This record gives sequence, structure tokens and C-alpha cells, in this order.
Amino acid sequence: MRQADFIVVGSGIAGLLTAWELARHGEVLVLTKNRAAAGNTARAQGGIAAAVGEDDTIDLHRRDTIRAGAGLCVEEAVDILVGGGKEAISRLAQLGTPFDRGDHGWALTREGSHSVSRILHAYGDATGAAIVETLLARVSEHPDIHLCDYVSVLDLVIHKGKCTGVWVQDQDRDPQMIQARAVVLATGGCGQIFRFTTNDPVVTGDGLAMAYRADARLTDMEMVQFHPTALAVEQNPMVLISEAVRGEGARLINDRGETFMDAIHPWKDLAPRDIVSRAIDGEMRAGRRVYLDARRIDDFGQRFPTIDRLCRTHGVDPSRGLIPVVPAAHFLMGGVVVDTWGRTTIPHLFAVGETACTGVHGANRLASNSLLEGAVFARRTAEKAALLPCVKIEKEERVIPSMCVNEQESASRKQHLRHILWEHAGIIREEKRLISGMKALTRLKEETPASDWECHNMITVSQLVLQAALWRKESRGGHFRSDYPTVKPEWAKKRSSSQRGKPDESVTFAAIGT
Repeated sequence: MRQADFIVVGSGIAGLLTAWELARHGEVLVLTKNRAAAGNTARAQGGIAAAVGEDDTIDLHRRDTIRAGAGLCVEEAVDILVGGGKEAISRLAQLGTPFDRGDHGWALTREGSHSVSRILHAYGDATGAAIVETLLARVSEHPDIHLCDYVSVLDLVIHKGKCTGVWVQDQDRDPQMIQARAVVLATGGCGQIFRFTTNDPVVTGDGLAMAYRADARLTDMEMVQFHPTALAVEQNPMVLISEAVRGEGARLINDRGETFMDAIHPWKDLAPRDIVSRAIDGEMRAGRRVYLDARRIDDFGQRFPTIDRLCRTHGVDPSRGLIPVVPAAHFLMGGVVVDTWGRTTIPHLFAVGETACTGVHGANRLASNSLLEGAVFARRTAEKAALLPCVKIEKEERVIPSMCVNEQESASRKQHLRHILWEHAGIIREEKRLISGMKALTRLKEETPASDWECHNMITVSQLVLQAALWRKESRGGHFRSDYPTVKPEWAKKRSSSQRGKPDESVTFAAIGT
């Protein structure tokens, strides 16, 4: 049994910044199940939103965030997010993040549902990779931060109602327990439960499933954002075509050459993501293909070098031809319920980033607010976690089985699960298909050996998504029910609550405390 002051599970922007802040108060272990640079942060292209431009204000960013959130945002959390934007950018820049600059300061671009240009980027369209590279360099140099890659966190240790550590397994050893005075979940979302996703292969909902098994409360699990424009080549993960491409002037057209968004929303191609995704899905269901026409963007390869290279790898030249696109699962607005200090409903357990749900994104995240969320709430989470005393236990009585599976059989089960979720709880949902999906997941769970931890995590999270989608009998933001296709004002006051052994019920966000 090993001990540390703090355990951070995950090595994206939220996890690394939390670890950086915690290291002032003790030893920090950062645990990540693959290489440290894996995960969704490194895949973030467009950038990070913050009100730093001359024509921008915190209030304007706030209004855009709340409008995109479709009536479900927690305004206190939004105020903290947008109010902390300038400081978060300054801190990232001081750590060495090479944000692109223009003639008059930061180079800013615009994305969907933003009323002004406020998206900072690095290396054109490699913002997330630049942030991860910078933070990993800083973390690796810190004497009190120990980065442990290729370590799978199997479960949380709960002792007398408090989280006192984690069970882990590396590539060569049996499971062992690590004790800590605080555990921070920063494992990202769950995009890999869907057939089509932009999410990194490591994003399988592990933190969400572990928190659920520990009896933490989760909420808004029905609120999944589908990004409108992934490159229409079937692979996992799919190539994201950043919203910034449309922000720079690219247009969506169908195979008839029609700019179909003109008739759907006043903001046309820069409408909220849920609206654009459903519009593209409608075109495809009508038998038409959808493309992104970026030929009007001068020097596409210089402005978007990563996207240009990836498109060309698949035989598409964005400067001369059309880019075929399709919606793909991208972001989870729901997650583990936390207060604005990252505290979950279990003492000594914290969550931050996409794993957490502060309510800041409501029913539909505003583009490029995700990296900002990780940066802003990491510091607040670390501040509260640092105050906790050590909780001593002798040894946990239960025995954790090793994670040891036939990789080929596990891959087959996961692929089956992804098809279930895409067909039964994708962009458009309805009751019969949701119920059918739940039955299919129950059968899959019975067939999955207990040692296949990752697949069981994916099944658990998938069940939570379907249960919450069945519960919310309306359409709002990323959740669309064809059998309840309208927004119902009374449902803006209700949030799904997923807690083991308890039925779904509405919850309100309040200071949770520890």
C-alpha cells in the first residue's frame, strides 16, 4: 500500500493544472492509463475561449454561454468561468503556452454561437497539443509531482463514507491500493461509447463509472454534444474539422450545392452545435451528402496546418476540393455533480474538467469553453483539496480482481456497445429505441467478464446516458427526442440525477461541501 498527499487521475489540461497547483501543498501522483499526452486536450484544435479582445466583455461571453446552454446553465458557475478567463490565459501563457499573436496582441478567431472573435489558438489549429506539451514539461520538472503513465485506475477506495485512495494496476503487477488525503477525477468524458466520435481512444468514461460505483451523484448524463463536422471517413477516433474553419468563412453545402443552414438559423453555419448537427443529420437521412466548402479561405494550409495535413492523408485537398463531413459524439455536458470548488457528494473526492458537472455548459456547451473550464476550475479544485487532512485506514477488506482480458474479444464487445449507443441514443432519440438499447446493454453486461474493467465502465456509463435520456421527456440542447420534439419551459428547472440504487429525479445545484 503506497501513500501520497494527492492523487489526480488524468493528464489533460484539468488534471495537469490541478496537479501543478496541488504540488505547493504536498506530493502529487498523476495517474494516466496510457501515455501522458493521450486524451482529448491534445486533440483540441480550435482553441480556448476568453474575453480578452478589445471588442469583448465578460458579460458578452456570459450571455453567449448561457444562450448556448439552452436554459440549463448554472449562472453562478458561468460567472466564475467567464470571469476567470483572462487570468487563466495569463497563467497558461506564463507557463509557456505559445498562443498565436497578431499585429495588435492575441490572434483571435470566432466560432459558432460566439458573438465576437474570442478564441485564442496555438500553432494555428493545435491549441490543445501545445497546452499539453507545455504543461507536461512543467509537471515533469516539478520535484513533488510524479507522473505515472500506463497505470489503470480500477476503482475508488471508500472508507467510512470518505474517499481515501484508489486501486491501480500497471502493466506488470497485480492491483494495489494507493492512499491519499484527496482524489481528483480528471478523466474526461465518454465519447468512446459511440460508434462515431472525435474522442481519443482512452476516453471511455472510467472516472464517471468509478464515481457512480462509489455512490457519488451524477447529473445531465443525457446531454451529449455531437460536433457537426468530423471528416466523413469511418475511423476511430474521427478527424475533427474545427468550428474555427467555419468561423473563418467556410460554408456547409449539400451535394446539390445548397447552403442549407441559411434557412434554418439566423447565424447560418455558426448556429449552436446541436442545431447544425441535426440539420446535417436531416440532410443525410434525406439521402444527401454534406460537405464543408473551405476554398474561400486564403492560405488554408497555413491557418489550419493540422487539419490540412489530416485531410490530405485521406485524399482531400481543402484548398481545392470539398471536405465531406458528418456529426460525431464530441463532449459530455453532464458528469459527476460538483460544486464550484470541484467537491463531489463524497467527501475527499473531487472532479474537474469534462468528468465534472458544475452546470457551466447547461444543455449545450459553447465552443472552446471546455479548455477554459479545465483551466479555471483546476485552480479552485486544488485550493479546496489542499485544505483536507489525511485520512488513515489500515487496509481495505475487499479484494480487487486483476484487469486481464482477451484484447480481441474485448474490442469486439466494445464495438458492439458503440453500435448500440449510436443507433439507440445518438443525435435523434425516441422511447422505443432507448428501451431497446437498455435491453441490449443488459445482455452485453451479462456476457462481459468481470475482469474487463474498461468495457464494464463503458456499459455503466452507457446505461446512465440511456436512463437519463428516457427520463427527460422534452428536447433541449444536445438531447433531442423525436417523440417529444419541443422545449418545455418547466423542464429547465429539472436536472436528471443518477445515483446507484436511487431512481432518476430532479436535483438542484447548491454548495455540496465536504
